[in-house]
Amino acid sequence: MKLVLFDVDGTLVDSQNIIVASIRGAYQAFDLEPPSRERSLSIVGLSLVEAFTVLAGPKAPVEALAQAYKDAYNILRLDPANDAPLFPGASECIDRLKARDDVLLGLATGKSRRGVTLLIETHGWEGVFATTKTADDAPSKPHPAMILQAMEELGIAPDDTMMIGDSSFDMSMARAAGALPVGVSWGFQPVAALNEAGAARIVDSYAALEPVLDAFLAKPSYLPA
Repeated sequence: MKLVLFDVDGTLVDSQNIIVASIRGAYQAFDLEPPSRERSLSIVGLSLVEAFTVLAGPKAPVEALAQAYKDAYNILRLDPANDAPLFPGASECIDRLKARDDVLLGLATGKSRRGVTLLIETHGWEGVFATTKTADDAPSKPHPAMILQAMEELGIAPDDTMMIGDSSFDMSMARAAGALPVGVSWGFQPVAALNEAGAARIVDSYAALEPVLDAFLAKPSYLPA
């Protein structure tokens, strides 16, 4: 049995517009100049407090900014203009994988548990993911705890685990956990950042991900001595 973990924002979901708008809203709540769009997207993947620590510095009111982000996000998501669609091919990929009996699926994301629950309900993914690790369950990426917890929970070895994500945080987290880091180029960080963080492969579409998944799932499972 293998384990395939997916990041959410920038990997499964194109949420960049609502993320940038929510960061802007958080800054404006404190009469602060918001960061650029590029800078805002560079921290996607981190948990909120860590993200605002990077963006605004440790002396900023990062806890309050994180709460202001949540408040802004919860208002903005009610507007259909701020919909965060799945990336092309994401739904089909999940459907194909969930039909197999040799793989377990999971999520490892900086989103809150509430956000992940909403994602699963929105896309009819109840029962699809054997494990979901969020900002409420473990330290922020790139700490490996999300992956380590998922592997321990399901009894899967590092050699039998793949992490798919769009950020350097995903790649570093996977490397630290001993899992296979696979990057996607359609997300919110440049490909160079994924390479520098140790991506084993980088794919340009879900179609290109299919043979990578097939090769990973076809290899013999790791059997400890």
